[in-house]
Formats: sequence, C-alpha cells, structure tokens
Amino acid sequence: MNIPKELRYSEEHEWVKDEGDKVRIGITEFAQDELGDIVFVELPEVGDEVTVNEPFGSVESVKTVSELYSPISGKVVEVNEDLDDSPELVNESPYDKAWMIVIEPADKSEMDNLMSAEKYADMTSEE
Repeated sequence: MNIPKELRYSEEHEWVKDEGDKVRIGITEFAQDELGDIVFVELPEVGDEVTVNEPFGSVESVKTVSELYSPISGKVVEVNEDLDDSPELVNESPYDKAWMIVIEPADKSEMDNLMSAEKYADMTSEE
C-alpha cells in the first residue's frame, strides 16, 4: 500500500500535505480501497470554514456513503472540481489527481496531532 512519507495522516484516513501557508487534503489509498468504487464526491464551497474532526463533505461508493472529516481547521481556498465529473479519480489517484480541498489553516500547530506515515501504516495494518 502506498503511504507517502511527506504527508501527515488522520485517524479518519485523510491525508494532509503542507504547502507553506496552505494545506492540501484528500483521502488515503487505504480509505478508497475500503470504500470500493467511488461514484460521487460532495465537497464544501470556496470560502467555507472547516473545523478539526468535523465533517466537511462525503464520498459515495457503490457500497456506502462515508463522511470526510477535516484533519485541521481553516478556510477553504480551493476545491477539486475535477471530482464532480470524475469521482473515480479517488480510486485511481488518491494522492495526486484526487486531492479534495486546499485550506488556509486557522492554527497550523493542529498538524502536530496528525500521524506520520509510519504511525499511519501501523494503524492500518491493525484494521
């Protein structure tokens, strides 16, 4: 399983990429694999506020609908609109083409609460 070392991870299977004054968020390969074929993605609007550990959207697969939980708080500054027409990108490219939102963090120190790739690998190996 692909778990990029440069990213941080939440217990809810979201990944976070530090991009200086912004962070990019998506779901992990493990999460998309568990969900199965993604058929719909619902995301917030640019300008919306997201709160740590609160839902910011959802993904619908052929099996289930699953909430997306924000790994940190902040303001949405970009949304991946490609997922509107191509939700299958979540299955095909969870770390590259299927990022979900970019936010300006309210408190970047919240990233300290996220897991390293090694800790995330340990957690997922137990599930």
